[in-house]
Amino acid sequence: MPLSQKQKSKIKVLLTKKIESKLKKYGRETTSMPFLARLIQDNEKIAAYSFIHSLATSLGMSIYEDISVIIATENSEEAFRNYGVGGAISASQRSVISKIINELREAKRKSDIRRETSEVLAASSSGGKFQKSGNIADFYMKREQKEFFFEIKTVKPNIDVFEKSKTKLLEWIARRRSSIKVFLAFPYNPYHPQPYSRFTEVGMMNHPNDFLVGDEYWNFIGGDDTFSQLLQVFDEVGKDFKEKLRDKFKKIAEEKIDNH
Repeated sequence: MPLSQKQKSKIKVLLTKKIESKLKKYGRETTSMPFLARLIQDNEKIAAYSFIHSLATSLGMSIYEDISVIIATENSEEAFRNYGVGGAISASQRSVISKIINELREAKRKSDIRRETSEVLAASSSGGKFQKSGNIADFYMKREQKEFFFEIKTVKPNIDVFEKSKTKLLEWIARRRSSIKVFLAFPYNPYHPQPYSRFTEVGMMNHPNDFLVGDEYWNFIGGDDTFSQLLQVFDEVGKDFKEKLRDKFKKIAEEKIDNH
C-alpha cells in the first residue's frame, strides 16, 4: 500500500517545521575549535558540520516515532507514540526474564522470541507490581485486533542497549500477559548495501521476529515500498531547503571559530 498524498503532506509539514525551527533558533555554542579549524582549513565545512550535528540531535528518535504514527494511522485501528504499556510484573516473571537474558548473553541458548514468549507467559503473574521503568513503548499500533509494540533505537547501539531492549520487550509481554508482538527497530541500516551486522546484536535478538532494520521496519508498518517513498519525501524537503541551508552555513562560517 503506497503512502497516500495526505500522509506525504503530513510528513513534509513535520520535517519542514523541524528544519525551520532549527534555522531560526540555531546559534553555535562552540566558538573555539582550534585543532579542527587548522586541519579542515574551511570555515564553511566546519559550520555545516556543526549545524548538521545539531539538527540530527534535535530530530533524534522522536522524528521517526512521529512519522511512524502518520504512516500507521491509515492502515491500523490505533497508532500512538510514547505509549504506556501498563500492567504489573511479578517476581516469577522477572526471574524467568533474567534467566533468559543471562543465557542469551552467555550463548547458552539461541534467541527465539516465540519460545521466550511462551516461557514468560508460563510464569506465575501472582503478586505482580507496577514497574514504572520500561513502561513506555516508543511506538504502538493495533492492526486486525493484534497489538504491536516497538522500541526504536539509534542504529549502532552497544551490547548494554541490546540487553536492556531485549529485557524491555520481554517485560512488555509479561505486563500484557498475552502473545503481543514486540520489536526492536532501527530506522535505517548504516551498513547498506550490506546486511545489518553489529557484533553487539549477535545472539541477543531474533531477526526478523523481534528485530527490524530500515526498510523491514517501514514496510512492516506501512506496506510494500513505504521505505523508498519515505526517502523520496525526505529528498523533496531537502531540495526545498538546500539554498536556505547553504545560506545558514555561510552565515555561521562568518563567526570566529578559533580564538587561539
